[in-house]
Amino acid sequence: MRVLVDGRGQDLLEVVDRGLQYGDGLFETIRLRDERPCQWQRHLDRLACGAGRLGIPSPDPKSLAAEIADAAHGLDDGVLKLILTRGRGGRGYRPPDSPQPRRILLTYPLPLDPLGSWEEGVSVRYCRTPASINPALAGIKHLNRLDSVLGSREWSDPTIAEGLMLDPSGGVVGGTRTNLFLWDGRRLLTPPVDRSGIAGTRRALTMDLAAQSGLDCVESRLEPADLSLARGLFLTNAIVGIWPVRELAGHSFDLTRLPWSLLDAVRQAAQTPG
Repeated sequence: MRVLVDGRGQDLLEVVDRGLQYGDGLFETIRLRDERPCQWQRHLDRLACGAGRLGIPSPDPKSLAAEIADAAHGLDDGVLKLILTRGRGGRGYRPPDSPQPRRILLTYPLPLDPLGSWEEGVSVRYCRTPASINPALAGIKHLNRLDSVLGSREWSDPTIAEGLMLDPSGGVVGGTRTNLFLWDGRRLLTPPVDRSGIAGTRRALTMDLAAQSGLDCVESRLEPADLSLARGLFLTNAIVGIWPVRELAGHSFDLTRLPWSLLDAVRQAAQTPG
């Protein structure tokens, strides 16, 4: 693992940093290939959107790109975690009037996928932990991810790849670290992210490629009953790309019924640098 803090090689962080004190910041988890970030513009756009909503000055894109090139040097396949905090602050919730944001970059090797997930699909369960509803924070990748932390603690079976989280009224939000798509044989359905969940970069990529191929993709409230009647399900995120769902809470799906031409296109685009 390599760590850069504000462009310098170090692994120390001030204890008064508001990211540590209050989770006051954002992060992006980015696939690296050939020493370059994949789908970089989507990540940059989401980071800028989140920074604007939190009132944190966005980093200069050119400077940030140079730091990422430094951090990713020599890593053909890997993962970059970019953290942007509001920086140091005094005691109390009120943020400083003129924040000095801090940038933290961490690189990791690409994790192995022991589940045979692309060819064979993955097994998924439901989480008991509900996903929080907060329209002010929905969609952005803020640092307060305790819903996903608690949800991920609920199982230890290595054959289960992911857990789906519901909102307090029973609507499906998505996985602890993925976005969900339902295929009904004619169109794709995916939960909205205006009240809960994350606007994933691969979610946006999937919706764009579906539109380009003439497939309808609709944001729609989904419940577990809808998922059990689906022709197919798949999950997306920046690192795995796409996971077809083989089984959900004991219900099996026929993977051959998924729109594989779209899934193939998303998988290829998701791991293309640039």
